[in-house]
Order: sequence, then C-alpha cells, then structure tokens
Amino acid sequence: MASCPTDTLSLLKDLNAGVGGTIVYQGREDEGTQLPSQTLSLGMGSCLDLATLFVEAVRSFGFGARVVSGYLHDPSRTLLGSADAGATHAWAETFLPGAGCITFDPTNRSVGGANLIPVAVARDVRQAMPLVGSFAGPPDAFLDMSVKVSVGG
Repeated sequence: MASCPTDTLSLLKDLNAGVGGTIVYQGREDEGTQLPSQTLSLGMGSCLDLATLFVEAVRSFGFGARVVSGYLHDPSRTLLGSADAGATHAWAETFLPGAGCITFDPTNRSVGGANLIPVAVARDVRQAMPLVGSFAGPPDAFLDMSVKVSVGG
C-alpha cells in the first residue's frame, strides 16, 4: 500500500502536535529529565521531558534538533507550563535546510517562538538544564525566593 506523501514542515507540525496531544503535561520539581521511553510509558512529563521526546523523534527521521531552555512569557496566563505571567520552560528547535532553525513547543503544541525567551541551547538536554541549587542553614535564615522576568517592547 502506498503512503500519502507529506511535506517536511507538515510532518514536524504533526509530530509536535502528536507529542503534545498524547503526553500529559505535568510540572515537576525533580532534578533531571526522563528518558523518552519513560515519558512514553508514563504518558506524562514536564516541558523538558516533552521537548526531549520531540527532539529524539525528530532525530529518528534524520533531522538536526536541539533542546532549548528559557522562559515562557505568558501575560494571558493561558499556556501550559506558565506560572503567573511567565515561568521557566523548555522547547525544541529543528534545523531545516533553507529555512534554518524552527521552534517547536510540544507542551503547547505551538510552532514559532513569539512568547519564548531562550537562555540555553544544547544538543544534549543535560547541557541545557535549568539552574538547580540547595540551601544549608537555620530554617529562619531563608524565608523565600522569587524570580521575575520583565519583557520590554
């Protein structure tokens, strides 16, 4: 049986929508990233897990892809993975000859990066991990911490 041919961008868009539509987004504070096989078997993962799954799927088709870690700017507060008007977030970029790098956010099933602010780009997800840390000291010495990202026009 002959298959129906598709263009490259449509294939990548369908793959992006498929990952975002099949895997349930679940924010988690655990350090590290799930293996793509774990994300598939659990049926859920963080934005970094979804981006990693998408990157590995794209690479299996022979495309160059990388993971991006940064911030999701969401003043409407409607996108998955956002807290308040923004939050740390991860997505993917795929290289297409003639077009360059195209941004795919499988968590939100979107293409393009109008609301994404990249901070780290890497071939291997372990090279683009968000900052992690710990605190040692008396409990009353550290009450809270906040991060604010302002996006100007």
